[in-house]
Amino acid sequence: MNQIVSNLLVYGSLPEDSILWQLADICEKLRNGEESRDALRGRVFRQVKKLLTVSTDFAFDKNLWQNYLTFLLITNENPFSLVCEKMGAQDGTVNVFVKHDFEMFRNLFHYDFSWLEKELSVDCFTHLTHYHAIRKKELMYNKNVSEKVRSLSEKLAEARDAEEFFAHVTDFYRDYGVGMFGLNKAFRIAENEDGSVRFLPINNMDTVMLSDLIGYESQKQKLVENTRAFCEGKAANNVLLFGDSGTGKSTSVKAIVNQFYPQGLRMIEIYKHQFKDLSAIISQIKNRNYRFIIYMDDLSFEEFETEYKFLKAVIEGGVETRPENVLIYATSNRRHLIKETWKDRDDMEHNEDVHRSDTMEEKLSLVNRFGLTIFYAKPNKAGFNEMAVALARRAGITEAMMDDEEICLEANRFEMRGGGFSGRTAQQFANYLLTKMDVNHSS
Repeated sequence: MNQIVSNLLVYGSLPEDSILWQLADICEKLRNGEESRDALRGRVFRQVKKLLTVSTDFAFDKNLWQNYLTFLLITNENPFSLVCEKMGAQDGTVNVFVKHDFEMFRNLFHYDFSWLEKELSVDCFTHLTHYHAIRKKELMYNKNVSEKVRSLSEKLAEARDAEEFFAHVTDFYRDYGVGMFGLNKAFRIAENEDGSVRFLPINNMDTVMLSDLIGYESQKQKLVENTRAFCEGKAANNVLLFGDSGTGKSTSVKAIVNQFYPQGLRMIEIYKHQFKDLSAIISQIKNRNYRFIIYMDDLSFEEFETEYKFLKAVIEGGVETRPENVLIYATSNRRHLIKETWKDRDDMEHNEDVHRSDTMEEKLSLVNRFGLTIFYAKPNKAGFNEMAVALARRAGITEAMMDDEEICLEANRFEMRGGGFSGRTAQQFANYLLTKMDVNHSS
């Protein structure tokens, strides 16, 4: 195996702690007698455990070894794969080297571990290549990733030569991209020890769709139209969704990402303390073949907070223009985002009956940089009842269990406990009602 791995060129930059590199080193040490069998057996077990961990995270199945190699291929960001992401496979000399690498991967796909198992008296790889995963509810890993890996893995296993292998991999790069951006919908930001930033995939993102949000049709339409234009490369605006709490602002943003993910839309969620990293974040995504929404939930600033100045510079006003593949979507309970006080008017100027406050202008200038503002108001009683009925029916409460009038009566009793008229309260009521009906059925 070491002879195969050492022949990789374009795809040869593997970290020393990777499973493939470690297994190759184990094979080399075993053939040369450089380590005891007991020590090598322990190293094999550690790599098998790592492989099982990765397989559990991404729901690999059947041939975990081939699934793992496929995962390596589709997450390897190199000059070739990044070009394929944007333009598909192109004619060029680099293809000669890549096809050589893919021939090596074909050999790895069908690598015979029997000699290793015999020498070390283990049978791990026999089981790993004929694996049956226990199917549970898919919560801890991104279903999107697992399905793509398993599908491509089967195609690559059946590839007759390097040419066919090349076609399958490059088609995947063109259709889905490469690396974590090609596999995941949403990300958070973490800071490395050296101050640089890295992206952490959100593997259990809510699968809500806009149709799940009852009401707010005009708001949803504005959001869809703006996002569709963005994904199609047309002019689009940064968006501020503001209004009462529990009205579906955050749900709308999550739903829009789910809807436009197949068109290359990705979301990066950041928090106020990370605004100083906005330039670094944008520099890493501006040349990728995706459309990115930088999402800020529950955005607001107290009088003493100044992080909004980083945001203002990025949205509009900085020396470096915002890339065309990046938009900012924010939700807030405040229309003007920054807390205003009467003291802000102390610097009021009077000039020919025109009154202007520099402090107020400074605070209002942030919200003015959002080209599209969408207001989400709390529903009235009739609207709340409509939501309660719709969500109760969606939850499985049939008319035989409760008619609409009974649901509305119960919903209003539930709301009086302090939730207020909102979509969030209506959803909480539906959950409560379903639990109540289940209890009644079980008794």
